[in-house]
Amino acid sequence: MMNLFERISINQAEELINSQEALVVDVRDPNSFSQGHIEDAVRIDNANVQAFIDSADKSKPLVVVCYHGNSSQQAAAVLAQQGFEKSYSMDGGMSEWALTKPVVSGE
Repeated sequence: MMNLFERISINQAEELINSQEALVVDVRDPNSFSQGHIEDAVRIDNANVQAFIDSADKSKPLVVVCYHGNSSQQAAAVLAQQGFEKSYSMDGGMSEWALTKPVVSGE
């Protein structure tokens, strides 16, 4: 069986975000998200995930981000099962992204 999602590097994620207008979802807690996240990322959790699934363009690539690239894999698989055509988990997570890539803070 084919994987529902792909694991990609932070550089691959950045290329997707810049070139294909990928959707970025962040599954970290609110405090971590407000301290720094990828520009235009949407923070999702159990409370708002269904609304996100219902409203998102499922034909766009979806990059799922967490702390280190572990919990994003499960989230990417679940979102792929919900109809997202291209679901990706970013290896290294925000801990690695923040070392070399731009982050924005606030909500």
